[in-house]
Amino acid sequence: MKLRCIAVDDEPLALEMVSNFIRQTSFMSFEGRFESAIEALSHINQNEVDLVFLDIQMPDLSGMELARVLEGNKTGKKPKIIFTTAYNQFAIEGYKVDALDYLLKPFSYEEFLKAGSKAYNYFAKVTKEPPEENSDYIFLKVEYQFIKILLKDIIFIEGYKDYIKVHLKSRPTPLLSLNSLKNLEDLLPENKFMRVHRSFIISLDEILSITRNTVNMGKVTITVSDNYKEKFLAFLNKWIH
Repeated sequence: MKLRCIAVDDEPLALEMVSNFIRQTSFMSFEGRFESAIEALSHINQNEVDLVFLDIQMPDLSGMELARVLEGNKTGKKPKIIFTTAYNQFAIEGYKVDALDYLLKPFSYEEFLKAGSKAYNYFAKVTKEPPEENSDYIFLKVEYQFIKILLKDIIFIEGYKDYIKVHLKSRPTPLLSLNSLKNLEDLLPENKFMRVHRSFIISLDEILSITRNTVNMGKVTITVSDNYKEKFLAFLNKWIH
């Protein structure tokens, strides 16, 4: 299941950021970006949209007014809304129009992903569809661009305080990204990747050898820390039979 998402904001930089966040998220499908609520409403009335990332203060028609219009929409087109705004005084009013969440600007990708995951879980329960496997790629911000990374190309991911190193089969040097292992852990499919240490996520397909306490990923041997050992041993027991 992929959520069909649009971004609505009259601030170009904010609109670009949210649009890129949607593109980067594997369970979201980017369906459009709009600088006015009126344009967004026209698109919603003509297309299938699941989730709207919606700024509140906009000219002509505000985000809150658009939410009220959608609430009373007799066509049945009622996408869920996550508000994105710099003003926290709208929080209570936002929940009155049944908004799923409320992101206060400036927000990080981690906060965006948390709100998006809440929306994904909501739709999974409503539609009663089993969770779909993640896409076979992710987008990762490297310097000033988003780079498409195939999951099958990843060997392991190394985490530091404020950034990560993604070690790939196709590159002699790792990609460096201002991100966190927690974000990547949420994006990557559990049947393909495992966190074995506070600083490492490994690709299960790239393991060359294994012991009860370590995994060998070719040139690197990674220690399995105590906090992740129970899950790792369960995998190990399955792997050796």
